[in-house]
Amino acid sequence: MQQAVAASAIRKVYLRLLPIAVITYFLCYVDRINVGFAALTMRGDLGLSATDFGFAAGTFYWGYFLFEVPSNIIMEKVGARLWIARIMITWGLLAGATAFAAGPHSFAMIRFLLGLAEAGFFPGLVLYFTYWFPHDHHARIMSGFLIGLPIAVAAGAPLSTALLGLDGVFGLHGWQVMYLLEAVPTILMGLVVLLILADRPEQAKFLTPAERDWLTRTIAAERQAKETAQAMSLWQAMIDPRVLLLSLNYLGIVTASLGMLLFMPQIVRSLGVSGTMAVGWLTMVPYLCATAALLGWGWLSDRANERRWHLFWACVLSTAGLVMAGMTMGTWWALVGMSIAACGFYGSKGPFWAMPPMFLTGPAAAAAIAWINSIGNLGGFFGPWYVGFAKDATGSFAGGLYGLAIFGIVSAVICAFWLNIRDNAETAPAAPAVGAAE
Repeated sequence: MQQAVAASAIRKVYLRLLPIAVITYFLCYVDRINVGFAALTMRGDLGLSATDFGFAAGTFYWGYFLFEVPSNIIMEKVGARLWIARIMITWGLLAGATAFAAGPHSFAMIRFLLGLAEAGFFPGLVLYFTYWFPHDHHARIMSGFLIGLPIAVAAGAPLSTALLGLDGVFGLHGWQVMYLLEAVPTILMGLVVLLILADRPEQAKFLTPAERDWLTRTIAAERQAKETAQAMSLWQAMIDPRVLLLSLNYLGIVTASLGMLLFMPQIVRSLGVSGTMAVGWLTMVPYLCATAALLGWGWLSDRANERRWHLFWACVLSTAGLVMAGMTMGTWWALVGMSIAACGFYGSKGPFWAMPPMFLTGPAAAAAIAWINSIGNLGGFFGPWYVGFAKDATGSFAGGLYGLAIFGIVSAVICAFWLNIRDNAETAPAAPAVGAAE
């Protein structure tokens, strides 16, 4: 009886939360990656060098860095439904405002404000899943949620390049039309989140009383076990060596990933591809591969109940792909190398984000998860800036990709030697029987 209730509860939670999470993350990344496609024409219209573009696009991550932790702490207090809706509506408005950038300074300022607005969205959802899923589902739910990322890149590529072709509509450049039209669904989805999400399992009207009781008790038992093993305050969590090592590991992954992502349309064009639509379709290829890797790696990590070495081999794979792409730059083998790198980047996501909840709960988890993500996402500034600088200095993207590969190596080394993190939930008592007394 208890097993049937548990299976039913988990299935309903997946069906309720996962589609909303995937759609919101899809929209999040469409609003991020469209800047890479806008650069195909925007750079010329605004007079931006590759270095100018990489620097201005990367200022987004400084805004993200500054407001990540406060945002997640606020969400822990006011609830996910209200806060995630606020994030989506404000980021949608600012994403649309990018259409009115007039030069490098206004472009950089809008990107910075967009980072402030979006800060807390990703770590907020990571934290939100810990309220709803037992620990043995964490890699799978993270991989399922994060599938919105490669899908956004794959689907957003032809979408964004098609919108770039609307040059002259409303008297605007194609990239301006793209920014305005792609912002609308984000604002509308923010309103949907406000109407549909529930903050905690005990508020879930889509579960039966027995299912709510089982899920609430199971999550509470795991949280108690973690706090019994090691209770941490908010500030203790942020300076915990495991949190800092996870942050450094993630900084390497994100630097390499976003350095490649934001310049991929320009790298594909450098292979001799003509036409923005052709660039868009070819940019899909690495991220279709990444979608399969993301789901498969997360499933394997949960099935083996192992995180560290799954993360390590994903870092190694991404490094190998970047080196291959750099060595074969100018040929179609570079696209193969970037596809391999993308598999490593996104294969790492499930096992990586399953690690913080292994020893963090409550406000400590809210602060530490946001802290990890904010430090890691500084790579979104350094990666594009470095690739743009290397391109201007050498005339080729190869040097930039080699530099990104070094960050992949660093992440792999950190994982191999220092990320031996114990899962405190393994000491949790068995889930109480449905209807058991308090």
